[in-house]
Amino acid sequence: MAMNVNYKKQNGTDRTKSYGSKSAKTKPPVKQHYKHKPNTAKKKSQNNQSKVKPTVRIMFLGGLNEIGKNITLFECNNDIFILDCGMAFPDGDMLGVDLVIPDFSYVEENIHRIKGIVLTHGHEDHIGGLPFLLNRVKLPIYGTALTIGLVGNKLKEYGLFNKTQLNVVKAGDTIKLGCMKVEFIHVNHSIPDSVAVAIHTDVGTIVHTGDFKIDCTPTTGEMIDLARFAELGKEGVLALLAESTNADKPGYTMTEQTVFESFERLFQKAENKRIIIATFASNISRIQQIIYCAEKYGRKVAFSGRSMINYITVANELGYLDVPEGVIIDIDLLKRYSSDEIVLVTTGSQGEPMSALSRMAYSDHKKVEVGYGDFIIISANPIPGNEKTVGNVVDELLKKGCEVVYESMYEVHVSGHACREELKIIHGLTKPKFFIPVHGEQKHLRKHAELALSMGMEHKNIFIGDVGNVVELNESYLKQLPSVQAGKVFVDGLGVGDVGSIVLRDRKHLGQDGLVIIVATLDTDNGSVISGPDIVSRGFVYVRESEDLFDDVRRSVSDVLYDCAYENIHDWSTIKNRVKDDVSKLIFERTRRNPMILPIIMDV
Repeated sequence: MAMNVNYKKQNGTDRTKSYGSKSAKTKPPVKQHYKHKPNTAKKKSQNNQSKVKPTVRIMFLGGLNEIGKNITLFECNNDIFILDCGMAFPDGDMLGVDLVIPDFSYVEENIHRIKGIVLTHGHEDHIGGLPFLLNRVKLPIYGTALTIGLVGNKLKEYGLFNKTQLNVVKAGDTIKLGCMKVEFIHVNHSIPDSVAVAIHTDVGTIVHTGDFKIDCTPTTGEMIDLARFAELGKEGVLALLAESTNADKPGYTMTEQTVFESFERLFQKAENKRIIIATFASNISRIQQIIYCAEKYGRKVAFSGRSMINYITVANELGYLDVPEGVIIDIDLLKRYSSDEIVLVTTGSQGEPMSALSRMAYSDHKKVEVGYGDFIIISANPIPGNEKTVGNVVDELLKKGCEVVYESMYEVHVSGHACREELKIIHGLTKPKFFIPVHGEQKHLRKHAELALSMGMEHKNIFIGDVGNVVELNESYLKQLPSVQAGKVFVDGLGVGDVGSIVLRDRKHLGQDGLVIIVATLDTDNGSVISGPDIVSRGFVYVRESEDLFDDVRRSVSDVLYDCAYENIHDWSTIKNRVKDDVSKLIFERTRRNPMILPIIMDV
């Protein structure tokens, strides 16, 4: 499937400024006689202004002190472009939240200066926020073929495909965004078509690695273009921004070929059993390995999971998968084949509740039922925080009689991120003056900064940032400027940003202690109780075993309402607060619990 590169000059103007240019000639001034020396302060000021050096500003709206939600803005001479626009999955305390996206306030405020969005690769933590941004603003997008294919597929779901200018580039290309030139450099990662970028400005060259590793024997494509990193280092790199995900891990990341060898051994071990492999939907090279193994051992491959099917469809259409004829079958045809003829590739390697593997484990999958005779391989390491969830899924599969391979000793997964020795190679090749570790939690950023120090970088030339930070740099200095608005925006169903910390606090409160609702109707004239108070409880205590407690609660509420009527208090807020205070105190004394108290007062 061919896609044309489309480079359009944004806004129809070249906004590059020239510094230090001479003004047009004018007639010489009339000669003056001075008793004192002429005032040259203004002339000196003008000379100083002509010598002012340009600067680059970098705004971090995500990706620092967190995993995911990567988005960075680069500004030079009043022109801005955005690098990546990702999302993150919610933490365990973000109850009911589906996705976490960046706060786009700064982007919206400066949209007239932004020339476009550049993408490093097609993982959700780098492209998942695009539909929510493009629903507010209109910007052209630049990325490699597979990345743009995945973005286009995503935008179709949100009805934004025909409203967005998608531009395909390839490694080695350079595009112009305002006064900045962005060069794309091939790197290895767990998804094909990944790139780093070199940002060429009047100030100097800034290198951003994106997500990468150094794999000399990748399963798809060529090895990382280390030669170009070395050339940039010789030309001079002002600043390096490098990912830090594995900065705390020594050595080198294993090659993908290791996984291929492990798959071969496990395919032999499975013998007559049906093989089910859970992996990341975006790991195209891993899926290619599975297809090769399936063909070698005479098995058919089926896919389960919406995101898995989307990724495979796009990758296959664009030629990033080599699929022998007749190997891939539809999941609906599984029953036509015996167990030893099937490989089922599915989502759910992180134990996600709605994923295909989780539904299989809990007998909720419409098309696949697992049990004895299934050989299940989880080809992914749990993301930090997901260990318990993955463990629960593994337990359920084992209870059903499945044989499950999930231990790291089987080498069924390798990381797509560079370990310490690979990071040292990039530092050594680029030889940057300044360094900013990115993409990682605080411990990762700190370890990466220590690595830079160990290679001779001066402490003053390293910046460890946070979301919202802004840095300014030129050949003379790197300094922090006042922060811009940034943070987390929660997506809950169709709601974007309408769930905040207060709502999450209430959800957590409800989940921990339950809810007690108090309903009463008062006379508008004198405040006397017409009906109620009625008590409704959910998630607090078993009502039938706590009738005495609720009788006491009713009496307490009746006393409060009587006192308010006697004191001629008709303000609803005051009445509700007094009811809440008295009931909370009573319940805590009796149960040592703090349920949410919700008084509903009506008047007639």
